[in-house]
Amino acid sequence: MPYSSEHKEKTRARIVESARILFNRHGFKSVSIDMVMEHAGLTRGGFYNHFKNKEALHSEAVMSFLMGRGAEWRAEAGMDPNAPSSPDMVRGMINGYLSAKHQDDIDGQCPMIALPSDVARANPEVRTSYQNLFKAMVHVFETGLDGMEGTSRPKALAIASLCVGGMVLARTLPDTELAEEVRAAAHQTANQIAAQ
Repeated sequence: MPYSSEHKEKTRARIVESARILFNRHGFKSVSIDMVMEHAGLTRGGFYNHFKNKEALHSEAVMSFLMGRGAEWRAEAGMDPNAPSSPDMVRGMINGYLSAKHQDDIDGQCPMIALPSDVARANPEVRTSYQNLFKAMVHVFETGLDGMEGTSRPKALAIASLCVGGMVLARTLPDTELAEEVRAAAHQTANQIAAQ
């Protein structure tokens, strides 16, 4: 008896979430299809029923963050995606994104923090998914910032760059004191820009 479309969707979602977690932990190149399928509790044979190759999975894993773990993260930060973006939402996003909790959550980290080097070397489909994730972040900042028309976008881009870049550096530095200084400085500066 063939599986229902709902079962197929749930199975695909398990594969994508397993891939997202494993890519965060180990990087794209170090994760095999076998590892992803084992983590998802499935056999390798089922992979090709859902994806044409590992790169297609990579692209979907990057984009899945927005409505998957990213949605959970926004809810934990008290952000309502159905409410219009506001200065409070911008501050909430900065505070959550540049938090020590987010820095320590390797499995749940945003792919923009966990995978930038992998994405830079990836195919155009993966890079477009990463870009779309970045654009979504910029959009929240841009629409939530107070200011005269045309002044919000540069601020939004700077804040997003501080959030992602600050966390990439903080996550990779072995000196935990320096890493904390970087994260805290990015956090403070992003909030200062948002308040201007």
